[in-house]
Amino acid sequence: KRRYGLTFASVFDTAIAGRFLGGRALGLDVLLDTYLGVTLPPSRQKDDWSQRPLSPAQLAYAAADVQHLFALKARLLEELDKVGRLSWVEEECAALAAQSPPERPVDPDAWLGARGARDLPLRGMAVLRELWVLREQLARAVDRPPFKILNEDTLLRVAQSLPRDLATLGALPGVTPRVLGRWGGSLLEAVERALALDDRELPVLPRHTRPSIPGAMSRRIDKLRRWRASATEQVGLEPGVLLPNRLITAIAEAAPRTLEDLARVEGVRRWRVETLGDGLLAALGAP
Repeated sequence: KRRYGLTFASVFDTAIAGRFLGGRALGLDVLLDTYLGVTLPPSRQKDDWSQRPLSPAQLAYAAADVQHLFALKARLLEELDKVGRLSWVEEECAALAAQSPPERPVDPDAWLGARGARDLPLRGMAVLRELWVLREQLARAVDRPPFKILNEDTLLRVAQSLPRDLATLGALPGVTPRVLGRWGGSLLEAVERALALDDRELPVLPRHTRPSIPGAMSRRIDKLRRWRASATEQVGLEPGVLLPNRLITAIAEAAPRTLEDLARVEGVRRWRVETLGDGLLAALGAP
């Protein structure tokens, strides 16, 4: 959708279906094993798929990823119909098909999410920040996921070691001869840029403050969470499926008094209004 502007008339998401059947592990491998007794070949996700020719193991893995989807869909539809939740999943899948692609603004502090980033000295943080930006640029240039360029552990090792030449860089775990040959010079340039920064240009860790929630809305949130805890057991769905936290916040903010009010809250599906609406409104109105 984002890249080519495509639209979808319909979508069937096996993970959504599995979630509404009470599943917790929702990977394709688990669903195929659970509902069809099919075992997928070993994962090849970390392979270099740009290399040709693809190996027989890669071809088998790629084929198996789609080979059983129609049979799995049929079985999931059958199970959903048995438990009376087929229309729920159809509504969720229709909403997914109609959903606009979310914007992905560049987060300048995304590098702080790397494990160990906050343990680095400030100069090491500056190096990691430069490496992170470089990796994003390289990934876009070759249209590959960033982790296929360098994983976070390797970036962290470079930020810890501060290599100044190719030999030192190439000795680090994760910096393969291929990485060194293609991007070694760019990686060293990123290190040098960070080392040359003035102290005033070093990273400043952001402080996140929690938004203030009005007292009445906070009490409604508590009521909805208590209601969800009991309703989860009755309906047999995970709390995040039955009523995700984002919906709890939205409903608490809207403070609906009728089913029509509830239906107008963005993200609240028809199945929730029809199945859970009365109990939900009663919980909001309780002392």
